[in-house]
Amino acid sequence: MPRKSRRRSKKHCTLLKRLVKIKAKKKAKLEEEEGVTPLVDRYWLQRYDLFSRYDKGIKLDEEGWFSVTPEEIAVRHAERSGGGVVIDCFAGVGGNAIQFASVSQHVVAIDIDPHKVAMASNNAKIYGVEDYIDFVVGDFFQLAPYLKGNVVFLSPPWGGPSYSSVGNFTLDLLKPKDGYSMFQIAQSITPNIIMFLPKNVDQREVEELSWLSSPPLHVEVFFLLVDTLA
Repeated sequence: MPRKSRRRSKKHCTLLKRLVKIKAKKKAKLEEEEGVTPLVDRYWLQRYDLFSRYDKGIKLDEEGWFSVTPEEIAVRHAERSGGGVVIDCFAGVGGNAIQFASVSQHVVAIDIDPHKVAMASNNAKIYGVEDYIDFVVGDFFQLAPYLKGNVVFLSPPWGGPSYSSVGNFTLDLLKPKDGYSMFQIAQSITPNIIMFLPKNVDQREVEELSWLSSPPLHVEVFFLLVDTLA
């Protein structure tokens, strides 16, 4: 190959490498802005299952990507709530609160992370329900004695994506308190409680929750299946 041709070829390869690096940096910056990290990259494929209006400006952080309730399931929770005032105790980025607000009189959405509350507020505006939700930055367990509502919704952290590798998910694995303690605190507000738990939860323990009240509460267990990557 002539010397000039070799020089052109080498220069062309250098330019291609630079272009690839620039594109990679732009992609990394976009993913960082949208909360898409290598840990949750696979959830990007189901973004419209999480929020059907994702492209309108939905905001999620890393935890939000794998912890927000898929929209189809959130809709079913809302349909079973019966309306009234719903207290969403672990609101996260607002997936459930948004759907509750579409059928309820009002929603009190609580989360201890102010960053998540800001994202939830943004997401509620995209769905046009921000006027039906009071967003509160705080600890549900400290606020519980002062809360009043018709329904309490509990969707506590399951421990991240690794929850699915647990053969029998027991209620003591829930965070930041075990499921029994959470349920008892919720009972102090209202007997109407919706608790969103993983599909591999110990069903026997869920049924035992009814005996935390006297007389025992009526407990219904529903398995909601959607096509997700979790």
